[in-house]
Amino acid sequence: MPAVKPSPLSFSLSISVVCYNSGGKQLRTLIASLLASLQDLDSSRQLSSVMISLIDNSESHSVKLDLFNSYAEKLESLRVKLSLIQGQGNVGYGSAHNLMIRNTEADYHLILNPDVLLRDDSLRTGIDYLEANESIVMVSPYAEDEHGHKQRLCKRYPSVFTFFVRGFVPSPLKGLFKQRLALFEMHELPEHTATDTVPIVSGCFMLCRTDKLKAIDGFDDNYFLYFEDFDLSLRLGKQGDIAYLPAMKILHGGGNSAGKGWHHISMFVRSGIRFFNTHGWRFFRQS
Repeated sequence: MPAVKPSPLSFSLSISVVCYNSGGKQLRTLIASLLASLQDLDSSRQLSSVMISLIDNSESHSVKLDLFNSYAEKLESLRVKLSLIQGQGNVGYGSAHNLMIRNTEADYHLILNPDVLLRDDSLRTGIDYLEANESIVMVSPYAEDEHGHKQRLCKRYPSVFTFFVRGFVPSPLKGLFKQRLALFEMHELPEHTATDTVPIVSGCFMLCRTDKLKAIDGFDDNYFLYFEDFDLSLRLGKQGDIAYLPAMKILHGGGNSAGKGWHHISMFVRSGIRFFNTHGWRFFRQS
């Protein structure tokens, strides 16, 4: 594994957070964790600029910048510009991120969920790794939920049957498919060293090289919700390697489609069909 050597050169970072009826408390907590991580990053590197865009997909325009007035001094000291994008309506998760991705000129871009909390060293760890390893186009973190349970953000290419089990089989019955799910969720990944051969990662936290992300034009706008991160991973993986970096840690709320009602289930199925039509159908075979 290549050694991680910090670079003295300055760089810029952009961050997009897509919100949909997100609570003010959740967003303030997220921004606080981002600023703490940016401060840690700025102490070891020269940050030329940071842009954080909150992209509000709600019809009610529930997000207001004055929620973050108490952070004004910290934002200024770290050279962070906080912006709000509203009025586009609910265009979907990937398309909302694209509003930022297609306009940023930063060196690195972070795709982020509003229910994520960063550790102080999360950004520094990820940027250091990208700076030291030019073949890496995206890094994915180690994640736990609010109860301390590990989340598996890295995935192999799925089969239709695996997705059915993972998305719709009740939890008490999933034990019958433990080996299949463990293979899909890459349980064998080491927890003390980075792995540079990950095919698919979750869209809750994607730290990317902006030029490579823009080379594929960001997310596919045809995905409204679900599978857009799988599709982006496979396309971005053709630009270079995707790494799992367990030293970069986050807390993630998360959820699954089985507990979100029939509307979400129908979106999950439609997006799944689009994904397999695009990238190839596998009904039972697990790679």
